[in-house]
Amino acid sequence: MTAPIIHDGPLIIGGGLAGLSAALEAGPRPTLVVTPMPLLQACSSAWAQGGVAAALGDDDSAALHAKDTALAGAGLVEPLATRTLTDDGRETVEWLAGLGAPFDRAQGGGFAVSLEAAHSRPRVARVGGDGAGRAILSALVAAVRAAPHVTVWEDGRLCGLIQDASGRVRGALIERSGGRRVQVLAASVVLATGGAGGLYAQTTTPAALLGEGLALAWLAGAEILDPEFVQFHPTAMDVGLDPMPLATEALRGEGARLIDRDGGFLLGPADDADLAPRDVVARAVHAARAKGRGAYLDARSAIGEAFPHEFPAVFAACMRAGLDPRETPIPVAAAAHYHMGGIAASPDGRTSLPGLFAVGECAATGVHGANRLASNSLLEAAAFGRRTGRAAAAEAGGLTPVLSIVSGATLEDADLQTLRHAMSDHVGVVRDAEGLARALAIITELEAHSAGALPLITARLIAQAALDRQESRGGHYRSDWPDLSAAPRHTRIRRAPAKLIAAE
Repeated sequence: MTAPIIHDGPLIIGGGLAGLSAALEAGPRPTLVVTPMPLLQACSSAWAQGGVAAALGDDDSAALHAKDTALAGAGLVEPLATRTLTDDGRETVEWLAGLGAPFDRAQGGGFAVSLEAAHSRPRVARVGGDGAGRAILSALVAAVRAAPHVTVWEDGRLCGLIQDASGRVRGALIERSGGRRVQVLAASVVLATGGAGGLYAQTTTPAALLGEGLALAWLAGAEILDPEFVQFHPTAMDVGLDPMPLATEALRGEGARLIDRDGGFLLGPADDADLAPRDVVARAVHAARAKGRGAYLDARSAIGEAFPHEFPAVFAACMRAGLDPRETPIPVAAAAHYHMGGIAASPDGRTSLPGLFAVGECAATGVHGANRLASNSLLEAAAFGRRTGRAAAAEAGGLTPVLSIVSGATLEDADLQTLRHAMSDHVGVVRDAEGLARALAIITELEAHSAGALPLITARLIAQAALDRQESRGGHYRSDWPDLSAAPRHTRIRRAPAKLIAAE
């Protein structure tokens, strides 16, 4: 291992919307961004289709947006963090537009907004119908590449966190191309490592997202909040691909309907039946498939010939799969889509460990509760990313003589596939004690020859918390505990301090 690199500023791990928003706002402090792949590749932000939720219309308000968020979150949404998020909504969208994000515009020049599930008003700012994520992130990538205070490593994988004797995070261990391992000592470390959808065999997220940042934070002693809450998107396209292409919720906002193979409505004939919260819709899709009825998204009448230009990303995915959505309903399944739980963090990214920040999907700020409101995630990534960048840049540098490293291992591909199927089969849309116990047993078997593998740590945190939560709430549904408990409670867990490995 080479001599440590001393970086007098924030070290940001992750190049999605949250990480890049933080990097831009950290200036003029020198900022190092580390990603395992080139920017725009293998991050969920670039794949997001819906858009950015914000109170942009004359009939809307931040307070109403916060109310809708709380209703979707099933009793576990934190009011202060949520109001901070929704108050930041318009400013965040305008900031992104100022960087070059080409949001769709209404007549008169204002932002065009769409209705998505569980929103009481149209408030989702979109780009090209279903291209928001990539278009917004492309604008941020251009801004980051032009920012003189930002350096980007596009070949770095997070392997460990460096702590001093007090537990304060002082840097990270990064593996670069060719297997070189580099210790980077930094004034602050920002984890923007994304979610954990790759732990599931059926997922809409990049398969490389395995919750490894969360696992390292856990090993270092950070508090983890509500890991059991995983959101399953009800309309992942079931066309034999891994990951599964996403059929955006905006299709249902425009009138597309969920039907079975005989044409019957999955959630009833009411015009807004398919715009229920995602957990409700996901369970209806899951149940229809389990009963052999099949599940399909029928956009033939609602979208029809407008498909190629109104929803070009979905249309292209369908055509690649040999399916024309103008003529044929799209087969769909519920798939792991977003992790509401994560590293407990404030709106400015502060975790329970000094020197460590977390933002984006790897963080749990309390704004999603038990069930994320559609398109709030891109808003959170940008709004809280900006706040986190400013807070991380304010941290003082300095060296301490005693440093230790908390690190973990990777998981062999065969074991990862075993884990992914166990998670989808037993820790999915519908859970019960028997299945969760089976998932934990499989994880234990894998740990016997893959001790310390980071994906196994995160999978165990999710499955154990799901077993311990004996109720159904939001995205967590227990068939053996179908009722909502009287008092909502968070899951807060923290690893007992352990002896760290001395840095070499």
